[in-house]
Amino acid sequence: MTVRSSARRQIHLAAHFPGVNSTTVWADPRSRSQIAFSSFEQLARTAERGLFDFFFLAEGLRLREHKGRIHDLDVVGRPESLTVLNALAAVTERIGLAATVNATFNEPYELARRLATLDHLSGGRAAWNVVTSSDAFTGENFRRGGYLDRADRYSRAAEFVDVARELWDSWTPDGLPRPFAHRGRHFDIAGEFTVPRSPQGHPVVIQAGDSGEGREFAARTADVIFTRHGTLEDGRAFYADVKGRLAKYGRGPDDLRIMPGVSVVLGDTAAEAQERAAEIRRQQVSPQNAILALEQLWGTDLSSYDPDGPFPDFDPVPDPTLTQGRTRRGDTVALAEKWRALSRDKGLSIRQTVIEASARQSFIGTPEAVAADLETFVRQDAADGFILVPHLTPGGLDEFVDRVVPLLQERRVFRTEYRGTTLRSHLGLPDPAWQG
Repeated sequence: MTVRSSARRQIHLAAHFPGVNSTTVWADPRSRSQIAFSSFEQLARTAERGLFDFFFLAEGLRLREHKGRIHDLDVVGRPESLTVLNALAAVTERIGLAATVNATFNEPYELARRLATLDHLSGGRAAWNVVTSSDAFTGENFRRGGYLDRADRYSRAAEFVDVARELWDSWTPDGLPRPFAHRGRHFDIAGEFTVPRSPQGHPVVIQAGDSGEGREFAARTADVIFTRHGTLEDGRAFYADVKGRLAKYGRGPDDLRIMPGVSVVLGDTAAEAQERAAEIRRQQVSPQNAILALEQLWGTDLSSYDPDGPFPDFDPVPDPTLTQGRTRRGDTVALAEKWRALSRDKGLSIRQTVIEASARQSFIGTPEAVAADLETFVRQDAADGFILVPHLTPGGLDEFVDRVVPLLQERRVFRTEYRGTTLRSHLGLPDPAWQG
């Protein structure tokens, strides 16, 4: 792939309000409700004050369970994402509003209407983060029960997005409705769509996933890909791989924004930032959570083990019923050996190893150093921007907005005002051509 000149490329920023995570420090006295509308409003307003591109909600369709009990790191009582975003549209003006909605357990006509409605109510700021599921545990919550075979989940998602776009295009740009009909492998529908073409033509489509299937799906379908990589080298490899897949679908490098999820820890000095980051990780990985992480990997009850002690000397014994609703880790034996080797080499306990192996702070340092690092990632084609995942809700973005955003603006790599009104304009994405 030919790398474009990247001098003074603009950085895109978004804010993530997680719902299923091991990032939030629940016990911090500054942590507030994860379900009250005031928390969503405060974080969204802060992101808008920082001139972020969009505000992003995660969603889970079933509470995970561990050993038959609700998983401690799930938010219980979280309201439905699109409903929250419709309310946020009334108290924000420019920031994009992105909802995670599952393409496995929804239907195109209904979801296309809800997304088009949000796009109208917000003046063109809606986005859909497309996720899939092959999880029978989650499928039990739905009428058809069971689940979609893993081999079919991306093919259904791709056709789902195609149908949604057909529905959005079934109204002409000048406001005339036309009948639609779709005959495909997963969907066979016909009728008339009830919502006019929305202000940005189509809501922005986001995709989250690093697998080969996920990368191909993003290259074919998405406007933004939400990914995760820990180093500049990994980011550059991912960026080149995904951007290199676009041409086969008739797309150019600027038709897809790559935005990894990151966290930031600031300090007045580098040493202070590192100390703060270490303390945050200790809060995130409590002794109880360290054993829980170990049980999920080993597939067995390890409650008798001391989190400040050594690892089990036996290999994982997979038990799919121990933890329900969680993404599988792949080769658990290999990962367990990697963790044990890390423990042996550095003399770490179980908890210390989990802290080090699952470290989430991507950028740690002074505001000046973090601003420089963010620019380096974008300038060297490791990302187009970043989705910030704060460890505190709802005030976790305040320090970044107050101390880092002005430095990015001084470097002339981040906007000083919103120049457009739609999310597509914030992201620098082309408007979709009407396919009538």
